[in-house]
Amino acid sequence: MAKVLIADQNYLSRVGAELLISSLKGYDLLPSVVSESEDLNKTIQFLKPDLLILDYYSLNISFIQLKALTSKFKNLKVLAITEPLGKAEMNNALKSGVNSHLLKECDREEIIEAIEATLNNERFLCGKIASLLTSAEEIVSNKALIKTFSCEGLSVTEREIEIIKYIAEGLSNKQIADKLNLSTHTVNTHRKNIMNKLEVNNTAGIVMYAVKNQLLETNHFLFSN
Repeated sequence: MAKVLIADQNYLSRVGAELLISSLKGYDLLPSVVSESEDLNKTIQFLKPDLLILDYYSLNISFIQLKALTSKFKNLKVLAITEPLGKAEMNNALKSGVNSHLLKECDREEIIEAIEATLNNERFLCGKIASLLTSAEEIVSNKALIKTFSCEGLSVTEREIEIIKYIAEGLSNKQIADKLNLSTHTVNTHRKNIMNKLEVNNTAGIVMYAVKNQLLETNHFLFSN
């Protein structure tokens, strides 16, 4: 059973994460941490979690402190979930040892996917963060979970292309469903089919496909500085 520690100063997001973990099988939810870096270090040392779900921004943890923490606890997997930050901050978090990174607006399905991937020693980035990294080269340099794939002989339907575009723009399944007048379940099914066709494991792989195949407008935020 994977032991999960949540460290977040924000009450609503902390309680939401606690409820999510409590609803899943195979996870042991540890007492949450809501104070600063020093207490977090002591708690990790005492409780020895497998996964830390962390809002480093709300806890005022610097990237130097974050790097020190991940260097000290080498077996600890870190999933950061924060409010939207700048490109530099996201890059620095990943370089400081954060394994995976989501935004607080991500939906339940994506959070669960990120938790599972992170515990499996994989790096997971949500679509908006992958997009914020601007280029395929930057995403790869951060070792995001992306498989090499070829579109040669690949049969992607027009509807799937629409959904790929919206995923790459950072929309949730519900937002895509609302735009296309579909049910969330139908969008989720399309998403799974797309991932199977592209042979990718997560949203970052879909974003890469959109980048490589120029499915987004050239003035889209994906290419902004």
